[in-house]
Amino acid sequence: MSLQVGDPAPDFKLPGTEVDPVSLSAFRGEKNVVVLFFPLAWTGVCTNEMCSIRDSHSKYEELDAQVLGISVDSPFALKAWSKEQGFNFPLLSDFNREAARDYDALYDDLMGLKGVAKRAAFVIDKDGVVRYAEVLEKASDLPNFEAIQESLSSLR
Repeated sequence: MSLQVGDPAPDFKLPGTEVDPVSLSAFRGEKNVVVLFFPLAWTGVCTNEMCSIRDSHSKYEELDAQVLGISVDSPFALKAWSKEQGFNFPLLSDFNREAARDYDALYDDLMGLKGVAKRAAFVIDKDGVVRYAEVLEKASDLPNFEAIQESLSSLR
């Protein structure tokens, strides 16, 4: 069953681009969190999505939110991609697919690739509760960033 608004967000602890683990629970009581699962680094739609977050990062900061991008890529690939694109928020490696599975954001098969993260967006409040949930079936679709920002605004 997929995560719904009002559900407790599953915690995760994933390696970032510096391999140091980042956990969702580290933000509890401190910041709202936007969790963005994306299929694969270096692809066109994912690059557009993450670059749009990079370019509007100050808006998320104003809304007291930490953005976390998560894919099944290795931390080393994410580090190279982040450096190339100048991302200003953490990218986390769900190489073992545990977080994507917990968030019901995992394709069984995407163009012949097994176990790729779906494009999905979750807003998690400071208490660890899901306040917005969007899991997209088509990898070419983007999350509704306006709705994400509206959800964050309602938490102020």
